[in-house]
Amino acid sequence: MNTLLTSLPKSTPLPRYATRLLGAALSATAYAVCLPWDLRNRAETAGAINETSPVTALGVTFLSLSLLSLAAYFGIRDRLSWTLLVVAAPPATLLYASLSSHPTQDANAWPVAWAFFTLVLGAGVLVAGSVARQFGPRAR
Repeated sequence: MNTLLTSLPKSTPLPRYATRLLGAALSATAYAVCLPWDLRNRAETAGAINETSPVTALGVTFLSLSLLSLAAYFGIRDRLSWTLLVVAAPPATLLYASLSSHPTQDANAWPVAWAFFTLVLGAGVLVAGSVARQFGPRAR
């Protein structure tokens, strides 16, 4: 149990980077499971500009809880810059790929949406990581 909360920057390179890669994989997996990627987005009705979406409130809630838990864990164990890269970068990358794959429309606002959601995601990860650092073993 104690090894699960030891400082990553002070550990040897193999466990340090393996833990970071595992965290990034968990973050990407949480995104892929909670927000399924449906390339067949289609109009709800003929002529409508609203598309169907596989995103649900429950999926967003589970994704938020998963990423906040990962951010808290890596906030305790690692530097905040690594926490941001490990937890927020994989979902932001997958969101970019998902949004950019949609067919071009008259009003293509996906770059603004991606920037906004990436900013919210990064801020949430940094806040959760910072708060968790206050309760970690190094804070005592």
